[in-house]
Amino acid sequence: MASPEGLEFVLPGDVIEAEDDVDLGPGLRRDPRGCVVLQPGVHRFRAPRTHWVDTHCRRYVPVRGQCVIGTVTARAGDFFRVDIGAHEPAVLSYLSFEGATKKNRPNVQVGDLVLARLLVANKDMEPELVCVNSKGRAEGLGVLAAEGALDFRVPLHVCRKVLSPLCGLLGRLGSELRFEMAVGMNGRVWARSDSLRYTAAVAAAICACEHMDEQQIAAMCRDITAAAHQNR
Repeated sequence: MASPEGLEFVLPGDVIEAEDDVDLGPGLRRDPRGCVVLQPGVHRFRAPRTHWVDTHCRRYVPVRGQCVIGTVTARAGDFFRVDIGAHEPAVLSYLSFEGATKKNRPNVQVGDLVLARLLVANKDMEPELVCVNSKGRAEGLGVLAAEGALDFRVPLHVCRKVLSPLCGLLGRLGSELRFEMAVGMNGRVWARSDSLRYTAAVAAAICACEHMDEQQIAAMCRDITAAAHQNR
């Protein structure tokens, strides 16, 4: 079903016309009928062959390869239990950190925040996380610093919007404020800067951008950064 804006809205059970050799993202599944929709939302496509459904929801469904932010809730033998907001906790091996060995274990405590990538995401298995890439490098993954940082939650579609190349929010904020940020596809965001006021400004901008277009985002960023500089 197409909207006046040209968006294609889909419902569970709809079949999307696509070639056989395509990559399916969240909200889609392949069966004998073709690419079947699992969740209501907007059908998205990225060249050359990636299809997914952009849904509005707060509950996270693990997807292999996505980066998420989770809280370490327990330690069980050689594994950590991590809450990523899914139907069950994910597991993270202590060997899944850069440079980790049996003698050199990472310093991870219960309550720490970790930025990790989903290695296993299957409805019949518990989610499994790693904090390294295919070459064993962290590349920003791992334990997130707690001092001077702010961790907050936003709807899942806000994370996708913020990370989209078409959204200029981070570029505009980065040109005026110095900060670090990690965005998990499970709806959790971590931000830190030299000033708590700057950190709060970044968090406020991300939370406020949900229903804004690019012009509104630009105006909002100008107001927020001006207020942050003025009150420092």
